[in-house]
Amino acid sequence: MVELVVENYAVIERVRVRFHDGLNLLTGETGSGKSMVVDALGLLFGGRASPEMIRTGEERARISGIFELPDDARLRTLLEQSGIEFEDHELIVEREILAGGKSRAFAGSRPVTATLLRDLAPLLGDIHGQHDQQRLFDAGAQLEMLDAFARHQQLLAEVAELYRRWRACTSELEALDRREQENLRLADLWSFQRREIDAAHLKPGEDAALESERRVLQNVARLQELATAAYESLYDSESSAEARLRQATRRLEELSRIDPALNESRAALQPAEIAIQEASFAVREYLGRLEADPGRLEEIEARLALIDKLKRKYGAAIDRILVFLDDVQAKLSAVENAGELRAALEKERALLAASYLEVARRLSAGRSDAARKLEKQVESELALLAMERTTFRVRIETDTWSDSGTDRVEFLVSPNVGEEPRPLDKVASGGEISRIALALKTCVGAAGRARPKGAPRTLVFDEVDSGIGGAAAETVGRRLKQLAGSNQVLCVTHLPQVAAFADHHYAVEKREIKGRAAVEIEELSGDARTREIGRMLSGQQVTPEALKHAERLIQTQNG
Repeated sequence: MVELVVENYAVIERVRVRFHDGLNLLTGETGSGKSMVVDALGLLFGGRASPEMIRTGEERARISGIFELPDDARLRTLLEQSGIEFEDHELIVEREILAGGKSRAFAGSRPVTATLLRDLAPLLGDIHGQHDQQRLFDAGAQLEMLDAFARHQQLLAEVAELYRRWRACTSELEALDRREQENLRLADLWSFQRREIDAAHLKPGEDAALESERRVLQNVARLQELATAAYESLYDSESSAEARLRQATRRLEELSRIDPALNESRAALQPAEIAIQEASFAVREYLGRLEADPGRLEEIEARLALIDKLKRKYGAAIDRILVFLDDVQAKLSAVENAGELRAALEKERALLAASYLEVARRLSAGRSDAARKLEKQVESELALLAMERTTFRVRIETDTWSDSGTDRVEFLVSPNVGEEPRPLDKVASGGEISRIALALKTCVGAAGRARPKGAPRTLVFDEVDSGIGGAAAETVGRRLKQLAGSNQVLCVTHLPQVAAFADHHYAVEKREIKGRAAVEIEELSGDARTREIGRMLSGQQVTPEALKHAERLIQTQNG
């Protein structure tokens, strides 16, 4: 996280904090508002909003944060699918709470739902505190932590791919069943349609040719009348075009014998004479073919009526009817071959199921081995964190098939001797949850979990050191420092032994400004930081001895 801005939230009027990589620690007196910063960050991660959170007298509260994005394919896919844009690998997330009870969320300046913020949250960071254990209670998150500790990414990839293929094959079989039931009901109809179209022996363009022939047969008398008149005008009368052309030709021949200059004009008439003769012969032949044929006309009418009937049922043109026929034949073929396809799919699904179970069994075995090791390591870590009598167990049960195998994982804990381990949310307090989270993060990180390239994830711990002191507090600080080597860690603490490990130290103070309480946050360095740790050691009155002790503590913890 790069920056957090909080306005009109609880007693905070406005604070702006820039965080850094490494270990960022917030300190302050009890009631100064340290946890409010964590709670405000929780709203950016999709936490529940309430109008009671708004500062008295204001209409709205606003929280915004700038996150540096890791190079994580899941995160980028989620952002792209939601239409959220980001620049320079940074994303602005905002939350507004209105006095009327509504709240609004934005990501990349685009309105989004609180649900989407909750989906984004695990990819940006985790909050572990008194009131907001974001991921630790979730069974899916617990399984991810165990898998990260076990480092069997290859098995996870194999089981996910086999599950995807098995699920796709199962879906195809289910779709085949649905189609088959419907297809069996329709098979008789399709068979009738195929027989009806096949029996017509349709040919492309046939209807246009038949309609032309019908027009001729319906108008034989008129056509004979017109053709006879045309023949007579062209050839078969004393005033025909052919007779007049012959007469003109003879006149030109006589003229050309006297004046040869008209030879070309006489020659130009020859093609016209030939053309008139050819047209005359064509009309004569046409007249010879014209004959009333009531029987043929009746056949054409019946054929066109059949074609029109098929058009009304199967398509507006013969080409569309033939396409419909091809589709019906394909459907009938699918019905006939459904048994073979089903057998092939069932065989493939059985093979995929066997392969999936074999890999899932290997994955389960690896998880069981890793669970026993994780139990011991977490208990060892908890012992150093003043929870030495705590029992930690990982319960693995066969649940159902999924892309992460057949296992369901649940973390169980018993903080007290003689008590049966139970789910985390049933027995652990907020401070204990934070320390369990710290122990888990330490163990998983020590196992070498791969982290996305680029920006570190933000891990937030609120009051992780609640109820401890002395050597246990120093151990908490060292574990936080260790985590901060590969993650950005934000932690609220009240112990100087922990605060001395900070890479960046922030003091949270509640002051009275213009008659109202207001929270301010200041990044400390040098003498100011020494003085704050001295205050944590000695109380409100910082003594010279406390300052010297603070200097030694800072030098020791960072030496």
